[in-house]
Amino acid sequence: MANPAVAPPRIFNCARAQPKIRPSLKGRVKGVCVSSLPAGPEIERLIQLLAKLPGLGPRSARRAALVLLKKREALLEPLGTAMRDAAAAIKTCETCGNLDTVSPCSLCRDGRRDPHVLCVVEDVADLWALERAGVFRGRYHVLGGALSALDGITPERLNTASLIARVDEGVDEVILAMNATVEGQTTAHYLMDALTPSGVKVTRLAHGVPVGGELDYLDEGTLSAAFRARRPL
Repeated sequence: MANPAVAPPRIFNCARAQPKIRPSLKGRVKGVCVSSLPAGPEIERLIQLLAKLPGLGPRSARRAALVLLKKREALLEPLGTAMRDAAAAIKTCETCGNLDTVSPCSLCRDGRRDPHVLCVVEDVADLWALERAGVFRGRYHVLGGALSALDGITPERLNTASLIARVDEGVDEVILAMNATVEGQTTAHYLMDALTPSGVKVTRLAHGVPVGGELDYLDEGTLSAAFRARRPL
């Protein structure tokens, strides 16, 4: 006779104990959504191309594409026309490497600029940054990159030969406006050695405390460069 004080054993239902798959997780494999966007191939291609732009990821590209599609007449069609016109008209300056609609570019054609001072930059974006600041009134030379052993960028792949040729035409000073990176500093040292036989004056941009910067927020490399570049008052 069973003891009424003892509870009967509980039967464990294995079918009910299995975890249920949430609907939001269906169609995902290891956190990657396998379902495609509910749109045509043209929209997918637009998103993929936008995602290749600097600062835009897949999510930002989708938002940008959606804005363009919603404003076809105000944004999408004028943007497409402007891009087609730019692709057909933009040229690389045969003298300095800048991008413009004419070659030589408008900066090289400007007679108000000092042709005896040459500022060397890595990329066209650096040239545009200096022009926005309005601090330089000479001529430019775009290298097209920086030396990098890891990426296989050698001096032969940069516009170094044309730089030396321009210096021999009567340049008094060459300003090396390289980025403060390992590749930029390596490129600056290489150019210093390459320009030494010409006897031209070679200078470089100062590195140190930025305007409005606080010492407590600067890294050790910036502080070290600021101490080495100190000057008397």
